[in-house]
Amino acid sequence: MSDQQLTARGAATKQRIIDVATREFAEHGIAGARVERIVAAARTNKAQLYGYFGSKEGLFDAIFAGSLERIVNVVPIDAADLADWAVRLYDEYLRRPDLIRLATWARLERRPSGHLVDDNERLDDGKLRAIAEAQAAGLVRRGEPFDLMAMVIAMSMAWSPVSNVYAATADEPDGVHDRRRALLRESVRRAVAPD
Repeated sequence: MSDQQLTARGAATKQRIIDVATREFAEHGIAGARVERIVAAARTNKAQLYGYFGSKEGLFDAIFAGSLERIVNVVPIDAADLADWAVRLYDEYLRRPDLIRLATWARLERRPSGHLVDDNERLDDGKLRAIAEAQAAGLVRRGEPFDLMAMVIAMSMAWSPVSNVYAATADEPDGVHDRRRALLRESVRRAVAPD
């Protein structure tokens, strides 16, 4: 069912499903999420959910694709300042820890190795091109752009919900976040400095 065919009420129902399912998948994963809980909390029914998304897996796919697009759009890369990009990613993970949790469930339940999504669904072409251009301009160290991007993203996630040491929350004092941002900024700056 395309969005163009939806009435205002249908669009609102579809959005409620997405909002509720995002929380459900983030908390319970793909296998643990329950359609019954989703439709009850979204005040709809299974037929509506399946009509919009086809299946529970289709619903997860739609939500996960949306989360990847959100990161690209809300936190665009600035390859000339990868340290600032890392800090902005850190801040987005504080605002939306569900984005990291969804990616973690996708990694655990679907793709234990390799890229997290199929090549045709990857959204990193622009990032890789920007890093390569920054390298050519002498602003970023040499190396495989994908590896540099992966390292900066990993550094930005040091205190995220996937941390094996400590998961930060937006409720912590601003001073704590400021200290982490400063450390992250300096660490990334040093890691990607030109040779």
